[in-house]
Amino acid sequence: MKPAGGVGLAAHKLSRLGSIRIRLALLYSILLFGLAAIVVGGIYLSLSRALSDEPVSRDVRYGDMIIDAGASYVESEGDDQSAAGRLTAFEEEVNHRALDRLRTYSVTALAALLLGSFVVGWYVAGLVLRPIGRISLVAREISATDLSRRIDLGGPADELRDMADTFDEMLGRLDVAFESQRRFVQEASHELRNPLAVLRANLDVVMADSKADTDDFRAAGEVAGRAAARMSALVDDLLLYAHHERTDSRLEPVDASNLVEETVEDFGAAASEAGVAIQHEIAHELPVVGDPVALRRALANLLSNAIRVSDPTGRVRVTAGQDSEMVWMSVLDDGPGLSPEDQERVFQRFWRGDRASAREAGRSGLGLAIVRQIAEAHGGQVTLRSTVGVGSTFTIWLPRFVDD
Repeated sequence: MKPAGGVGLAAHKLSRLGSIRIRLALLYSILLFGLAAIVVGGIYLSLSRALSDEPVSRDVRYGDMIIDAGASYVESEGDDQSAAGRLTAFEEEVNHRALDRLRTYSVTALAALLLGSFVVGWYVAGLVLRPIGRISLVAREISATDLSRRIDLGGPADELRDMADTFDEMLGRLDVAFESQRRFVQEASHELRNPLAVLRANLDVVMADSKADTDDFRAAGEVAGRAAARMSALVDDLLLYAHHERTDSRLEPVDASNLVEETVEDFGAAASEAGVAIQHEIAHELPVVGDPVALRRALANLLSNAIRVSDPTGRVRVTAGQDSEMVWMSVLDDGPGLSPEDQERVFQRFWRGDRASAREAGRSGLGLAIVRQIAEAHGGQVTLRSTVGVGSTFTIWLPRFVDD
């Protein structure tokens, strides 16, 4: 165990030595030391050159200095030259000692500066990196089950605060996404539980009845078949909903007018069977950028709902057009309409106005939620205008594509 602990301690020390704080401190120290070394070296070289190029003995005659000092013992030119040589040697020795002393002081000052700059760099790096430490601490404390924590850094509006605010915004989006996912799982589980409960109850009853005959089993099988059909429709819609949540859909230029015309033709037979007339008024060349399969599915969901809620001999009107910025596709029905309260909930997942009849018909309650999801994924929206007893108009708005 000890060797393992020793290895772990060594690794921890190495990781500490490789920390960004130490690297910043070393960087500050090296930069400051390098600048100081250049300055001190320049001073030393300049002073050395000045002392060697302009000695006092070169500009001042030895004899004049002797006279100024009152030395009257100079008697011959040879003596003057000998004294001048001694003064020159003396001056060179003084200059040499001065340069040695300056060099010693410079090296000592640079060594102290190196140590001091590292200490100051360590402290300054700690101040600079303190917000990053707080960000890391909050990030470690956050889990997928609790995304309510925020960094909320505060302070001046600098790069670190921008990073913390961006991280907070990301946490907010993740919180919304996880909460939406939890609600979706709960709602889907609830919707699947009902047909499963019906299926199991009918099978348990008929299996527990020792006197059950073929008709009883047939009746139970019919109930089980309807429950299975509802679950199948729900699972299909769940798969579609999950598919349209993906962001990797293939987008391409699409002429929405052709798409609307083809979808109306596809529902002609279903409308005739229900006794509903489809009228359409479609402008030509409605350019958008999107996934044609997804857009056709959104319009098909609106048409299917409109035909279903319309009375026999009723009508459904489909229109499409554009303005300077948007392309719109509308489906109008003359059904019962929706109250203001229901208009707020109609695009929610698993919402069904008449839940009993909806389950009986095998509807999942995801159709309009998928329409809204597709519209928003294409940068648009879906709107609703409805009056009770008159009918409803659903409109998909998409950004108009302008080919530069």
